[in-house]
Amino acid sequence: MTNAPDIKIQDAPVRAPSHVPLDDAVMPFEVAPLDLRGRLTRLGPGLDDLLAKHDYPAAVAKLLGEAIVLTTLLGTSLKFNGRFILQTQTDGPVSFLIVDFQAPDRLRAYARFDASRIKEGQDSGSLLGKGHLAMTIDQGAEMSRYQGLVALHGGSLEDAAHEYFLRSEQIPTRVRLAVGEEWRGGEGGARRRWRGGGMLLQFLPKAPERARQADLDPGDAPEGTMTHTVADDDAWVEGQSLIATVEDVELIDPNLSGERLLYRLFHERGVRVFSPLMLHAQCSCSREAVSAMLKSFEAKDRAEMVKDGKVVVTCEFCSSVYQFTPQEAGVEGGAA
Repeated sequence: MTNAPDIKIQDAPVRAPSHVPLDDAVMPFEVAPLDLRGRLTRLGPGLDDLLAKHDYPAAVAKLLGEAIVLTTLLGTSLKFNGRFILQTQTDGPVSFLIVDFQAPDRLRAYARFDASRIKEGQDSGSLLGKGHLAMTIDQGAEMSRYQGLVALHGGSLEDAAHEYFLRSEQIPTRVRLAVGEEWRGGEGGARRRWRGGGMLLQFLPKAPERARQADLDPGDAPEGTMTHTVADDDAWVEGQSLIATVEDVELIDPNLSGERLLYRLFHERGVRVFSPLMLHAQCSCSREAVSAMLKSFEAKDRAEMVKDGKVVVTCEFCSSVYQFTPQEAGVEGGAA
């Protein structure tokens, strides 16, 4: 990733961090002295492609972008060719979000919203409202699905991610998400393009007792009940302090490489980066898949889909349009 020569310091290969930015990629890293592991993602053209397929209001596009960044950080941890699906269902202006990551590198996403309820200046919490966030790991037809649920109470996706790891994974974790627009020149003149970035940091000491966390909130326990507390390990305190200094602009800056950002944060302790994982905005829909879906419907439902002598299906993820004759759609007797 860099032309800088390798140097040997205390028998460990060391080199200068690359100054070359790398978009649409996830970079795993490790800060061994603090027992920290993490992933850094920077999304450029891929994110812009996903969001530009729909005429989303800016606030909705930003929220869906944050969901895509979070899914990227979590989905790339899969060690098998399955799927990681992040989905929200809420009572807010953005009632439904779905991001589908198919390992090892494919992303697609979609948001459903009520334009009449979108107001200027709304943050992600007010756009989502109350409901739940589901994270599903699909290992294939012959394996059981795993799903974790997190209640949403008007907080951000960062808050929801922290709650998920606290309740489901019980791994000390911090997440940072950032999405924004930049003006970029191109054919036809300058236009706005979406960029995103995120970082996930986890405390994974060899001694499990070092990663102990306080018990979950006792809820409606009687007044006076003692709250269980556990002091954070010093290494994790330092890790949290460092990731808290990361600014949104650093995560989405097209001129700041991921390696340089990691070096800024962890150079005093030493940070090791691993080979990046490249990502692609790519829908899994196809004419064959849509045809099979149509034929799975009841005959009456298929007949009702015929309009002007044809059946038209639009993919919600990528906006691709598929047209079929009634015979191709399996409608008995042809056109309705």
